Amino acid sequence: MTPSNVPAEPVPVLERDDSWQLAGRTLWSRLLVGTGKYASIDETRRAIDESGAEIVTVAVRRVDLTAGAQTVLDALDPQRHILLPNTAACYTADDAIRTAMLAREAGMGDLIKLEVIGSERTLLPDNEALLVAAAVLVKEGFHVLPYCGDDAVLCKKLEDLGCAAVMPLGAPIGTGLGLRNKHNLRLILEEVSVPVLVDAGVGTASHAAEALELGCTAVLMNTAIAGARDPVGMARAMRLGVQAGRLAWLSGRIPAKPYATASSPMTGLIE
Repeated sequence: MTPSNVPAEPVPVLERDDSWQLAGRTLWSRLLVGTGKYASIDETRRAIDESGAEIVTVAVRRVDLTAGAQTVLDALDPQRHILLPNTAACYTADDAIRTAMLAREAGMGDLIKLEVIGSERTLLPDNEALLVAAAVLVKEGFHVLPYCGDDAVLCKKLEDLGCAAVMPLGAPIGTGLGLRNKHNLRLILEEVSVPVLVDAGVGTASHAAEALELGCTAVLMNTAIAGARDPVGMARAMRLGVQAGRLAWLSGRIPAKPYATASSPMTGLIE
């Protein structure tokens, strides 16, 4: 007989038994972080460490690759972190392709976060140019992670091109608005089989938890941590938020109902 204080079924945990796959790599952290906007290299390092992130993204165009120059790359531990170069600040497919090639030549590897921005004011992606760039880079042997609109048809096209994951935005970059269209994210999750990583728009830990509660594989953020009053503390909050959201997804939430349901059973009431 199972003791009353012991669950009948094992409770899902978030350690080494909940890994996921990306471009042939086995990962456990479902939080990916950026390296921009921090006050110092030391703060960058401490926030990344507190986040528990394994994948860390770096804007190729904002890294001084001159020998001897200190860069955000100094905040990364090659034994613990996987570098994800990104093509931030590229506004054409050609620029994004060229930047990805530069990252590879600089020894940053074949994993690339592909950004092709369509508007300098909104920083929304140019989805047509993104498809063009993704097709070229996949053929060149890159493992492409495209930052894209929250469009299920677009995400399916990116998967069909051979992208290793899709990265639909939660809201425009740096806004902190959270997930503006959860329905679209649900449609994407139904449509594609590659990992779905929510990218951009997260503002606080509850937003991160929400993404994982929907069933998204992971979430990527930068400004929400680096722009916080205490970036190191916020990095920890985001790590815990992601873990809570994932555990909630694994555990299975109750269905939402329009009317009240009594918590206590109605049988055996004292008359």
